[in-house]
Formats: sequence, structure tokens, C-alpha cells
Amino acid sequence: MQLGENAIKVLERRYLTKDIEGNVIETPEDMFKRVAKHIAQADKIYDESADIEDTENVFLDMMTNLEFIPNSPTLMNAGRELGQLSACFVLPIEDSMEGIFDAIKNAALIHKSGGGTGFSFTRLRPRGSSVKSTGGVASGPISFMKVFNSATEAVKQGGTRRGANMGILRVDHPDIMEFIKCKQDTSEITNFNISVGLTEKFMEAVEKGESYELIDPHTKQPVSSLNAKEVFDNIVSMAWNNGEPGIIFLDRINKANPTPGLGEMESTNPCGEQPLLPYESCNLGSINLVKMIKKNGLKYELDYARLGETVDKAVHFLDNVIDVNKYPLEEIDNMTKSTRKIGLGIMGFADILFYLGLPYNSDEAVELAEKIMEFIDKRSKKKSSELAAQRGTFPAHEKSIFKANGIELRNSTTTTIAPTGTISIIAGASSGIEPLFAISFVRNVMDNDKLVEVHPYFEEVAKERGFYSDELMERIASEGTLAHIDEIPEDVKNVFVTAHDISPIWHIKMQAAFQNHVDNAVSKTVNFKHEATKEDVEEVYTLAYKLGCKGVTIYRDGSRQDQVLSTAKKEESKKDKEQNNENAIKPRMRPAITQGMTEKVRIGCGNLYITVNYDENGICEVFTNVGRAGGCPSQSEATSRLVSIALRSGMDVKSVVEQLKGIRCHSTLRQRGTNKDIKVLSCPDAIGKALERVMNTYVDEEHPTVNDIAMEIERETKNISDSCCCAPNNEILGEGEISVSLETKPQSKGNTCPECGNGLEHEGGCVICRSCGFSKCG
Repeated sequence: MQLGENAIKVLERRYLTKDIEGNVIETPEDMFKRVAKHIAQADKIYDESADIEDTENVFLDMMTNLEFIPNSPTLMNAGRELGQLSACFVLPIEDSMEGIFDAIKNAALIHKSGGGTGFSFTRLRPRGSSVKSTGGVASGPISFMKVFNSATEAVKQGGTRRGANMGILRVDHPDIMEFIKCKQDTSEITNFNISVGLTEKFMEAVEKGESYELIDPHTKQPVSSLNAKEVFDNIVSMAWNNGEPGIIFLDRINKANPTPGLGEMESTNPCGEQPLLPYESCNLGSINLVKMIKKNGLKYELDYARLGETVDKAVHFLDNVIDVNKYPLEEIDNMTKSTRKIGLGIMGFADILFYLGLPYNSDEAVELAEKIMEFIDKRSKKKSSELAAQRGTFPAHEKSIFKANGIELRNSTTTTIAPTGTISIIAGASSGIEPLFAISFVRNVMDNDKLVEVHPYFEEVAKERGFYSDELMERIASEGTLAHIDEIPEDVKNVFVTAHDISPIWHIKMQAAFQNHVDNAVSKTVNFKHEATKEDVEEVYTLAYKLGCKGVTIYRDGSRQDQVLSTAKKEESKKDKEQNNENAIKPRMRPAITQGMTEKVRIGCGNLYITVNYDENGICEVFTNVGRAGGCPSQSEATSRLVSIALRSGMDVKSVVEQLKGIRCHSTLRQRGTNKDIKVLSCPDAIGKALERVMNTYVDEEHPTVNDIAMEIERETKNISDSCCCAPNNEILGEGEISVSLETKPQSKGNTCPECGNGLEHEGGCVICRSCGFSKCG
């Protein structure tokens, strides 16, 4: 397998099987074998004589060649006890206390299994409505969203993936204005992406500047009206402010509903690409287009024969997933098997544009998008039709749009464009249909040698054209774009564009091109520069409606970081608020560049690696990593995070050291008597002593060199032994070795990963770290 270093790191951290102590006991090859073996078993359901081993090998080759990767829950859970393989679910919320808390319970079960959930809160009566059974008044949808949010927060702590939700409210719900502004305080409802469900009637009223009616969902009667343009302007303003709410075109989604006889679609999954009926789930997977190109002479071209074969194998794979899946609820099992929806998409689209010499922001690229997706859509329907002949049509076929047209398919939908997040890291490809975030970036730096990562094909072109140099790659990483670098030829600049080189209009054109040939929907983030205006956002929302998109998510660079939080829980005077804001202790942002040291310390549980970093303002952060022996990594990580935030909030290092030094751990003390290498009392004691060493070496205005620090630490820790490769950043520490590092990361107005400190990318309403695989929606 040709897995990159980062892919291996993400697999070990988030996918590979671990023992009870948290040690990885599975290789990437073993993982793919586990998945292939489990998914292939479904063939026996339809043909007792099926060659399971052959199917397993076909699936295994497809995954290990990185041609196709299924969604994360399938990689994590196939062939394991949990067995839940779906990423996307939609749950109904009935307008009763029992219905609401049933939905919360069901969502918790799904989040625990690694899935994300979508909800429409439209059925809930508006705030202030009477409740006859109790004689009280309803608290409204937003109050219950906060209850769902808290439940998600509690459950996600123990899961392999963070719980994520989509919350949708129809634009004609009486509480719509409260909903539009419910995430104005970005510390609220943090586990939800939110979208307003727009109707054709509303959009027509926006164009005409007319009012529209608000409907009580309980009585189905109009209760008031609002000016549509004013509501639309509020949606635009809030999206400009911090990226939410997004918009979903509900009538358009239901027009494409393949099984209208089963009901209306009212919500999507958390990233918006999968509209589903209540209790439906969908299994997704993506083809890596980078593996679908070939060189013809001096030029690259798309290998449609190979692409077609991969589509056939992927549809077979995803249809099998439906049968071997362990669903968290019986209702979901029944509904999913009734419609048998699958969602085949792509990743690496931005990469192949580079190889083909096409700018992302060009008509040629948009035309290619249409051509590729039309091919995949038609080929997937052909394969689904073949499966229907062998296995039968999906059970809800009689209630589908296909019945009247005499079309027999195994799956009611076959195509979706999802945000590929961590699976594109595994595949070494650009995410989904998004443009590349950066051509070159600095992942980390050790011993004053910068480790710059460059897109492989750009590096190839740069060397062929004679303008490659390490210094230039570092400059590209610093600037984030090629646009203003004179040393790079214009034709190269035009092709190797990144997300913020591309105007929002081209983002929408590309999304619409794919949507033309996708059954479900397209996950796409429209990136805006920080300086973009509200009028720019309005233009994109309007164009998305006109071009046939099913929804839109936008993000203006830095808008979340610039958002003023309103966290007061009671009414305060303006003066009080200003005084409180002025007096509040707030940690400074993590610096872009730090230097420091990594020390290996022997503790009762094995080896503890402690990284202490500082900048011109002093010590600013601590990271810890426990070696293979296990131990209690959560406690040491919690200590490190609290120490880091305390230091960046201005707390004196000496005070922190005094609190940590001397703390005892029975595990460490028990082994200390027989193991001469253990020279500390506990993990906190080790962290305190490491801080003290750096504090004593970091003198006044004259900052020491890395060699000064290393020599000082070596003097104090000369007996450190046991070589190991579990240290942070994958550095190998041998006997007596101290790793001193200088680290930089891509900058985007303060968007930094809370786990590794590298840059975050916005994708489908969520964020993803391409360095460690961290992701979060909401």
C-alpha cells in the first residue's frame, strides 16, 4: 500500500483496532481485509454458491489500491462487534414530550455508533403556544435544540467519532427569526449545523419583495406574516457573520424524492449532502479520481474504462453494506432496506484538474465536472439495474417514481457528493469536489530544519520547469497562494489555484454542475475572503437557487474568530457588559511559530513524552503523549491542556510548577523502588519538572538556542533510556536523546486544530484538520 505518513497517523489514531489499553493491534492492511471480508458476506444471501473469497479480493484490491474508500463508520466497525456501518441518519421529532425525548435517546444511540443525525424541528409548536395537557405554554424548537445539543455533548466523549447534528426549520415556522439567530452566540448549540428550509413560495416572495405567511405546525393555520426579503436578508447577514445558517431548498429536494409514496423529506444529514426520509440511513463511499487518470504521451487523461469498472465494484460494495449492517434501531433497519439508498461520490477532483491542466475556475473544469458525474451516475444506475435483476428491486419500488417508467433498480438512489474529510487523507487526495486548500504548507519543524509538504504534482512541475527551490516552497506555504509570486510562470499560476483564489461564483457553478447528475445532494463549502460583503453572500445564495442547487453552505474566512460572543445568562447594562469584557481573562491565541523541546520520562505506566514550547512571550503550551505501554493518556492530556490555557492567559510559570511538582501516583511510586530509570512521582510531577527546566533555561530577553536547551536537559536527564518511536511528530528518541522542535502551521485567521495546532479547513459546514484527522460539525 502507498499510504502517506499522515494517512498512517490518522488511521492509527481514529480507525485501527486497539486493545483495552489503547494500543493499536491492527495494521492498515488488516483493517481493509477486515472490511472486505465482512462486506463480501452479503453475496451469500442471494447466491449460496457465490465465490465469497473472490468478492473479498475484489473489494480488498479496490480499497488497498486507494481507488475507493467507504465512509468512516464502515472502516471503523465492519467485522467488529458494533457493526454499525452508516454515516447518515434522519430522525423525526414529534410534537410531544415523549416524541422529543424518544428522538434524543435514538440520536444518542446513533452517535455512540459513529453516525450523524439530521432533524427537522418544524413539527414542534412555536414558543408561547398553549399546551392543553398541562395548561402551560410551549418553549419552542430552539429550547429543545439546546437539549439535543447537551445530549450530544455528553455522548460524544466516549465515541470514536464526534457526534454531529443537522437542525432544520422551515422558513414558514413562527419561530423562524429566533432560529436564524440561534447561533449568533457561537458558544451555543455547538454540536449542530443549522439550515433554513426554504420553499419555492418563499423564494418567489423574496424576488417580489412581498410578505409570506407563517404557519402554526400544530393547527396548520396562518398566525402572522413577515416580509420575505427582510427574512432573507437576516439569513444572509447571519451567514456572513459566522457561516450559519445554511439554506436548504425543501421543495427542490422533494421534487427529486425517489419514493414520494413513503412520505416527504424534511431534513438532511449533518453536512447537507444526504436528504433522507424519517428513519432512513444512507451508506456513502467515494472514488479517488487521482487513481483514474493515465498518461498518454506527455499529457494526462481520465481513464474512463477504469473509472467504470470501479463504479461497478463500488455499487456492489455499497449494496452489500445495507445487508450486513447492524442498525441502531429497528425502524431504521426497515426503512433503509425498503429504499436501499446508496451514495457513491468522488474525491481528488481538484487534484486531477492539476494533472489535466485545467483551472478550477474555468468553464472547461465545469464541463469536465458535468461529464465525470454524468458518467458515474449512468454507470451506477446500470450496475444497480443489473443487481436488481439478480437480487430484486428495492422493496419500496411500488411507491417510487421508477415504477411508472418501467425502470427497475436495486437502489432508489446511487449518487451523492459528500465531504470526504478523513477518508481523503487516507487516500492521499483532495477532499470531495473542493478546491485545494494549500499547494504547500509547513507541517512541523524540528532542529531548525523546516519540513515543508508540497502537492506532489506541483513539485513535479516546478522541478521540470526549473523554478523549484526549498525557499520558494516555504514562501508559498507562508503566502497561501501562488498569485503574487513572480518566480512562477503565469500558466502555472492559472492552473494551481487554491480555495481563496477562486471567486464564490465559480464555487456555485461547480456545485451546480455536479448537482445536475447527482441523485441526492452535493456537499460544498463556498469560501469567501474575509473582506467579502453581505451583498456577495446574497449573490451566491440567489445564484444557487437559480442554478438548481439543493442547498448552500458558505464560510467567510475568519468570521468565526471575529464573532463577538454573547454569553451572559442574565440582563446586564451596557456598561456592566463592557466592564466584564474588559476584566475577563482571555488566553492569547496560539502563536504561529514556537520552539521548544520534547523530553522522554519514565513513569510507572511506561514512557511519557512531554513537549514544552515557547515563543517571544514565554512558555505557551505543553503537549504529552504516552508510549505503547498505555497508562492514563486522558489525564495527562487534560493536565497539558489546562496548563497551556493557563500559561497563555498570563499565569506565572512558577505558580503552575508549584502546583504540579510533588503530586504522587501509586502506579509510579510502586515501580520506582525497583526501576532506577523512574525519577518522577507521577505524570503531573514530570510535567512540572519539565516546565521548570525550560523555565530555568529560558532566560530574560536572551532566548537560548535549541542546543542550549538540549544540553541543559541532557545534563539533568542523562540516564534516560529505552529507544521508542511513539514520540510526538513521529521523531525517534534513542538513549539520552532530546528532541527540540520548532513548529509552524498554515494560517487562516485563527482557524487552528485544538488537537495538533495545524490549520483547519471548512467543509460542508464542518471543519477538518488535514494533519491529524480531527473534525467537528456545528
